[in-house]
Amino acid sequence: MVSTKVEWRSSFVYMIKLELLAAKNLIGANINGTSDPYAVITCGSQKRFSSMVPGSRNPIWGEEFDFYVGELPVQINVTIYDWDIVWKSTVLGSVILTIEDAGQTEAIWHSLDSSSGQVCLQTSTKRFPVSSSGSLNGFAGVVARRRMSVDKQGPTVVHQKPGPLQTIFNLPPDEVVEHSYSCALERSFLYHGRMYVSAWHICFHSNVFSKQMKVILPFEDIEEIKKSQHAFINPSITIILRVGAGGQGVPPLASTDGRAKYMFASFWNRNHAHKTLERAVKNFQAMEEAEKEEKEQAALRAHSSSNKGSHIASELMASTQDDTTLQDIDRTFQPFIKDDVVVPIITKEVFPCTAEQFFNKLLNDDSMFTHQYRAERKDTDIKLEQWHIADEYSGLLREISFRSLCNNPMCPPDTAMTEWQHSVFTANKSVLVFETVQQAHDVPFGSYFEVHSRWVLETTSESSCTIDIKVGAHFKKWCLMQSKIKTGLLSEYKKDIELMLKVARDYLESSKQVGSIDRNNDETQKNNNSK
Repeated sequence: MVSTKVEWRSSFVYMIKLELLAAKNLIGANINGTSDPYAVITCGSQKRFSSMVPGSRNPIWGEEFDFYVGELPVQINVTIYDWDIVWKSTVLGSVILTIEDAGQTEAIWHSLDSSSGQVCLQTSTKRFPVSSSGSLNGFAGVVARRRMSVDKQGPTVVHQKPGPLQTIFNLPPDEVVEHSYSCALERSFLYHGRMYVSAWHICFHSNVFSKQMKVILPFEDIEEIKKSQHAFINPSITIILRVGAGGQGVPPLASTDGRAKYMFASFWNRNHAHKTLERAVKNFQAMEEAEKEEKEQAALRAHSSSNKGSHIASELMASTQDDTTLQDIDRTFQPFIKDDVVVPIITKEVFPCTAEQFFNKLLNDDSMFTHQYRAERKDTDIKLEQWHIADEYSGLLREISFRSLCNNPMCPPDTAMTEWQHSVFTANKSVLVFETVQQAHDVPFGSYFEVHSRWVLETTSESSCTIDIKVGAHFKKWCLMQSKIKTGLLSEYKKDIELMLKVARDYLESSKQVGSIDRNNDETQKNNNSK
């Protein structure tokens, strides 16, 4: 019943628009020889409900439903039911359509697999390109659909008692009730139940006369929420869905403009509930905009990582820093991290080398420091790419992947990690900005957030600099344990920074000793040659 977001693996996707026009000669399921027909249209895991036409064996709908598939052929099942106020709906007949190619069909009458009845259907299938981030951009109802399985590279474990969204509606374990209201769904009469509002859905459940009714309305399908009246005296709220969305879980009310709508009445405080629902829609839209922006950023980083240069890092650094100041870096180029999420954890710590030496000795491609630091952390499967020019960002970019141990009991023993590193100097190379974006792949909610950090190293003498470090979690979407993740992340990252700086100091000291030994050997060799 829950609509899910599809992460398209191919470079295009098919949008199938099915128009349910009418039906005729349906079986009369009521005592008076008529029926109250509605249709349920299914394409794979996607299910839509038409409105119910009361007291007719020859209903006219004129409604359309959108489905999205990655490949053809696919089958679409159309089943006609008779609505009953108390008892379970009766099947009046069904038909299966096979969509084999893109194109449009004429309105065709299809015989149902029952003793009587035909349904008139028309289909239109179009192929659209998929963006580099794997989403079908620009089409409502597919871009923002709640992901149920695509996001989780590993098992998502949530140690809490399942709530009504899980036990009743089978929604993901990280989705929680933010607001709930006692109200009634308007159908043939008022079905009293309870409305649940989460960050992604408006849900309603009713169990009247043992007739279970479940409505799940994804926010991306909602086009309008307005105040209305039921029977002129009962203040209500009408939720109107976009054209093509169809009903979700229960037949919606019919409308003249083809949009499905649901009416909820008998609120204790209708105005308060209306404001809450409108605010929830705005929050969802803001969350989707943030996720869209983050996907563009991720695609940008991936694009930059794929465009590797062929020169050594020092040459690349020199070629990208002309007339660049620290203040110009963020204004001139695409920002690499989210400044508003990072907070200071180390301020003005003195380090025994200049900013330029820090890069050349610790971060350069021929340095073994990164491998030593990762080995100290007991990381494995380390893959370190070379620095290269990033057209979208000032300076250089490289990517590191490795497996890291997990100490949290909620996590697996270890997890795959990807870290993008960005470095840029000011024109005189007295200040180095070193930024990282880290993504965990196998931990619970790992796809929901990234770890952003910024190091600013400023040379203060010929042999020292100061280091300022900021770090934070950038959440691409809300999750249940957001606060706990932020707190734990700052604590863990501070420990990592202390270890990293210790290993860096030891590495520099050992490099000095090796350099001193080499110089002594050179002097000895020179003296021996002079003799």
